[in-house]
Amino acid sequence: MFYESSFLTHLQKERRLSPHTLAAYTNDLAQFLLYCQDIHSLTSVSEVGHLHIRAWVVSLMEKGQNPRSINRRLSCLKTYFRYLQKNSWLEKDPMQKVIAPKTAKRLPVIIQENEMRLLLSKIQYPEGYAGLLHQVILELLYATGIRRSELANMKVSDIDFSRSVIKITGKGNKMRLAPVASYLSDLLRRFVDFRKETFPTAPDPQLILSIKGVPFSPESIYYIVNKYLSLVSNAEQLSPHVLRHSFATHLSDHGADLNAIRELLGHSNLAATQIYMHNSIGKLKKVYDQAHPKGDE
Repeated sequence: MFYESSFLTHLQKERRLSPHTLAAYTNDLAQFLLYCQDIHSLTSVSEVGHLHIRAWVVSLMEKGQNPRSINRRLSCLKTYFRYLQKNSWLEKDPMQKVIAPKTAKRLPVIIQENEMRLLLSKIQYPEGYAGLLHQVILELLYATGIRRSELANMKVSDIDFSRSVIKITGKGNKMRLAPVASYLSDLLRRFVDFRKETFPTAPDPQLILSIKGVPFSPESIYYIVNKYLSLVSNAEQLSPHVLRHSFATHLSDHGADLNAIRELLGHSNLAATQIYMHNSIGKLKKVYDQAHPKGDE
C-alpha cells in the first residue's frame, strides 16, 4: 500500500492547502508512485528506498525539467514520507539520503514603480460595475501584497472601515491584518455600495463578485491582472503574484523594515522575505556611488 488517499485527505482537511497547491501535490505524488510501480515494480511504500528517488530525479532531469521544478516535487515527497512515519506506516524516511539539485537564486519579477503609477492612474477602465471591480482587484493586490487566493476568498465583513484595516486569511488559515490607506478605503466604500446596488440579493459573502453576481475564481483574477499589466509592462511574468513581489520590493526600496514586510506578506519566517532585499541592491549601489568619497572611482 502507498496510502496516497489518506495523505491527500490530510493535506486538504488538516493542512488546509489551497486548491492550487493541493493539485500540484496530487500530480507530483501520482507521477512518483507511477514511476515506482511501472519502472521498479514496487507494490508498497515500505519498498521505496533513496536509490529509487534518486533514479526518479535523474529521469526528470533527462526529460529536461529544471532543478526548481524537481525540488518542488521533492518537497512533496518529504511531506509525504514524514506523514507516513508519523502514522507508523513507514520505519525509515528514504528522503534523508536524497540530495536536492542545486538551483540558481532567481530574483522576483516586479513591475516598476512608474509602470504601476501609469496603470493605476492613467488606464481607462470599463464603465459601471465591471470597471470598478477591475480597479479594486488591481489596487488591493498592489496595496496589500495579498495573494490571489486570499483575495478570491475575502469577505465584505473582512473590511474594517472604522479601523482602516483588512483581515486576510492566509495559508493554513493564519490571520493577518493589512492597513488600508485613505484612498483605498474610499474606493472600497464605493465598490461595496455599488456591489450592494448591483446584487441586492446576492447570498455570497465574498467581496469580489463577477458581473454575474458569483464569486470570482483565482483564475479569473489572474486573467484580469494579466490583461492590465500587459498594457504597461513587458515583464516576462504578468500575474497577481508579480504584484505581490512589486508590493514588497517597492516597500523595501523606500526603507521599510524587513520584519514589517514579512508580517504584511504573511511569511512565517524572515528567510522568505529577505529575497526582496536583493532587488533593492541597485538602488543601494547608486546611493553608495553618490555618497561615498571613493564610490564613483
